[in-house]
Amino acid sequence: MRATVLADPDWLREDLKTAERMYGRTAGPRVLGTVRWYSASSVIVAPSTESLFTGKIADPSLDAITLNMQPDGRYLDARSDRVLDGGILELGRAMRTMLATVIPPMAEVCGAAENALWAIATDSIANRLLWSGDAARAVDLAGQLAEAIGTNLPQPRFTQVGRTTIVKRASCCLIYEIPRADKCASCPRQTPEERAERLRGFG
Repeated sequence: MRATVLADPDWLREDLKTAERMYGRTAGPRVLGTVRWYSASSVIVAPSTESLFTGKIADPSLDAITLNMQPDGRYLDARSDRVLDGGILELGRAMRTMLATVIPPMAEVCGAAENALWAIATDSIANRLLWSGDAARAVDLAGQLAEAIGTNLPQPRFTQVGRTTIVKRASCCLIYEIPRADKCASCPRQTPEERAERLRGFG
């Protein structure tokens, strides 16, 4: 499935119905849409961010990306079918266009604030870079890429838990507002002490 569906309001409305089947209706469209974007954003930024470690930068444009989804609607991964000419500045411009195409219709359909969805994109980019290469280089690339994207994207933040570098999140996925779900270990909506205690096992 081409990632262009993520900018299609009709498809997004149907995707909210998918989220209702997965999580139940009681959470409401804002929560369900935010949770879905948390998954979708991580998948669609993955090909281009991971490619920064290989030398051939993958095009993040929606019409270049194919989404791989399970039958129940869960996002698995994505691939880009094009190589982007240029370096991190060109990637930043292309990713800015992609995010600016996806986020407004998603916000309109589910009722989430655009700034909140941009913050989720920041954390997705930062996490994907951390998962793809050494931490020091990932932190440096995250800052460069965020600067190249510019616009509404918050600057990625990182912190240390023991010897492990993790993302100091700018966003909340709202998963804890779904019945029987808990806050993520790295959730920003808990005290620093609670977060450190839950993340201690990663250090």
